Amino acid sequence: MLRDQMTSQVEPVASAAALQRASAAAYPPGEYVGQESFMRAGEIRELARRAGIGRGVSVLDLCCGVAGPGRLIAAEFGCRYVGVDSSASALAVARTLAGRLPCRFEQMQLPPLPDGPFEVVILLETMLAFPDKPALIGDVAGVLQPGGRFAFTVEEGRPLTRAERGEMPNAHTVWPIELTQLTAALGEVGLVVRWKQQCSAAHRWAASSLLACFRANSAAIAQQIGTQPLAELIRAHELWSDWLGSGRVRKFAFVAEKR
Repeated sequence: MLRDQMTSQVEPVASAAALQRASAAAYPPGEYVGQESFMRAGEIRELARRAGIGRGVSVLDLCCGVAGPGRLIAAEFGCRYVGVDSSASALAVARTLAGRLPCRFEQMQLPPLPDGPFEVVILLETMLAFPDKPALIGDVAGVLQPGGRFAFTVEEGRPLTRAERGEMPNAHTVWPIELTQLTAALGEVGLVVRWKQQCSAAHRWAASSLLACFRANSAAIAQQIGTQPLAELIRAHELWSDWLGSGRVRKFAFVAEKR
């Protein structure tokens, strides 16, 4: 979610030092690991544990960006990690920051997905950007081995109205899905939900905290990314804070297992 809102404005994100500093300041100590999202480090670890990620487990990270969560998972869980993203500049940053971690990165536009099989596929904070979620879920199931797990976050809610699309910057990346449709799409390709947790309140807090930090550092951020991109970034975070707080959109983390 935040990744799409940020990288559509400035490429690469890592070059905007003021934006990165503001993002880091928004999180409690130890909870910022370079993520381009509303997730805290503790949530990333919990999702990885629930998905059974461990030493030697093959993990495919879709839309990884600069791979803050992926690098955390590779470092702490010892998995065999592959991150894919369409942005060459984001992947260049990811490779540099990964150093000697057991990480591999590939540039590709999704779909299609890399050839499997993988034991775990993760998709953090970017399912929102895929209009055809059943097709994406089918592709994920196709690269998972039997017993493999799909770990992801998702924005749940009705499709945006025309008025809401007019308000939200980069609305072409904002496609909520209702839970009944999501669970039906998972079931149709043999993915069984093993764990689900709502994280709306935590992510509303993150959206609000990021918003406050972006506003407090607006002059420095605007100097690096431009006034209009900053205005759109702030407006997007205002809307996410409002929508998550009001229940217009709810946020969930899932782990689904392939039969």
